[in-house]
Amino acid sequence: MKEVRSHLNREYYSLVPSASSNKEKASTYSQWIRKNEKAVKKISELSYNPLISIITPTYNTEKKYLIAMIESVRKQVYGNWELCIADDASSSKETLETLKYYEGLDERIKVLYRERNGHICEASNSALSVATGQYVLFLDHDDMLSSDALYRMARRLNNKPGLKLIYADEDKIDKQNRRFEPHFKSDWNPDMFFSQNYISHPALISKKIVDIVGGFRKGYEGSQDYDLILRSLLHIEDEEIAHIPKILYHWRAIKGSTALDPAEKHYTTDAGIKALQSYFRETGGDVTVEKGMLENTYKVTYHIRREYPLVSLLIPTRDGYEVLSKCIESILKYTDYPNYEIIILDNETTDVRTLEYFEKIKTYEHIRIVEYHYPFNYSAINNFGATLAKGEILGLLNNDVEIISSHWLTEMVQHAIRPEIGAVGAMLYYDNDTIQHAGVVLGIGGVAGHSHKYFPRGSFGYFSRLQIIQNYAAVTGACLLVRKTLYEEVNGLDEKHLKVAFNDVDFCLKLQAKGYRNLWTPYVELYHHESVSRGSEDTKEKQERFRQEIRYMKKKWKKNLENDRCYNRHLTKMFEDFRISLS
Repeated sequence: MKEVRSHLNREYYSLVPSASSNKEKASTYSQWIRKNEKAVKKISELSYNPLISIITPTYNTEKKYLIAMIESVRKQVYGNWELCIADDASSSKETLETLKYYEGLDERIKVLYRERNGHICEASNSALSVATGQYVLFLDHDDMLSSDALYRMARRLNNKPGLKLIYADEDKIDKQNRRFEPHFKSDWNPDMFFSQNYISHPALISKKIVDIVGGFRKGYEGSQDYDLILRSLLHIEDEEIAHIPKILYHWRAIKGSTALDPAEKHYTTDAGIKALQSYFRETGGDVTVEKGMLENTYKVTYHIRREYPLVSLLIPTRDGYEVLSKCIESILKYTDYPNYEIIILDNETTDVRTLEYFEKIKTYEHIRIVEYHYPFNYSAINNFGATLAKGEILGLLNNDVEIISSHWLTEMVQHAIRPEIGAVGAMLYYDNDTIQHAGVVLGIGGVAGHSHKYFPRGSFGYFSRLQIIQNYAAVTGACLLVRKTLYEEVNGLDEKHLKVAFNDVDFCLKLQAKGYRNLWTPYVELYHHESVSRGSEDTKEKQERFRQEIRYMKKKWKKNLENDRCYNRHLTKMFEDFRISLS
């Protein structure tokens, strides 16, 4: 395991062909700030102005950081707030004098002085005890809010009454308040949240719910915010959660902080596991929670307790002995899942070696070879195969993929049988061990692109996204599992308008429109023996067909392509590497 040097992989850009240096990244972010962040000079009048209680525990906080934190609150353009500070028995005269000064300066600042040090959970609860707002927001003692943070959250509450949890994007600041490493987050992404606390800061939560769950719990120090939000989710519906795609919080990154290095506090991962275990006990989830691939990430395994459902693997092919035989043999060799069938959909094979291979494998008990005598249409072939499938779950597989781990099908099935999940996708690599697919991002190149394409195998990705289970708008049909009932519910793949390209994206978006979450997991790895340079349309007929499919997708899914809620509007739609967009 590589040392985790930051919540954002320090190797991230250096491993990518289009990489930029840290200096270049800082310059790019500075450009983004100048272009996207304008001082809020005039705010619109709000009909609803809730009191927001800002909760901050302090303990021997360095004076300059404490002042910066407090002043960032006092400079808020939204005025209906109270800053509730609980000092956890500081011994620093400087800290105490600073608190007393501000307590006398601004009546909206309340300070409670604890006589005994109880650490962050007890201190935060002390601050909560004097909070009187309708909403609470948690602010660390040395961090800072943007001047418009509370205003933008209050405005969102006016635009959508009934919200109970609001979070926004964040970045980091150094000792000199220089900003770096912006985290442009996904909209509400449950499976990502179960894999890591990507919400982090800032989070605004209904005070009623915080009171219901009893505030912070002692024993969860290090992941106390994560635990609080998880318990709050038991009282919050998905539609009551909102994300504001703006940098509203600045996380102080100094020596000894998890902002600079998550490995600084190893106990935080254990506390996160404990919080997740508690959450799933309350929801009745039959799961196991363990540490993920990186610090402060988690792997939730959903147990398949009932009889293993039959999976029908649909593999369209024509000729292609080399890739097809490698695909089939890898399935037979590596799959430890006990209940599956393989349906090879033969689209008029003439190659002698392939036909001889068919003769060999058609005697296998769980392999069927079905002939399909029509022009190539990827959607139609798979729809045809689905009608023949006996399985409760359908697996779409390209004939040029190769299985490289025995648990692949078990990993995918555990998610495919979850009632809330639609399509399940996997990590696919090119032959040269670079990434071919790690989820689909909408809008890239006009319609869609593959997340982190061409990144080296083992890369962390954007804020660890290559190492955690999460929701994406879509996954590739080269390796996709879905319940057969859902496949039929959305009428399968679109064989009329999308014969070759984007049928998998369209299929996933139809599932999403029905309320299902599509999921990608890095714990399922395959090779996709597709040339890195593949993708050129070499005839006028193919080029025109491709253009028509693009036009169809843009017309049908215009709003989705413009705003992928599993991505962020401030990230590029020109490349697949999650770089900041300056357009």
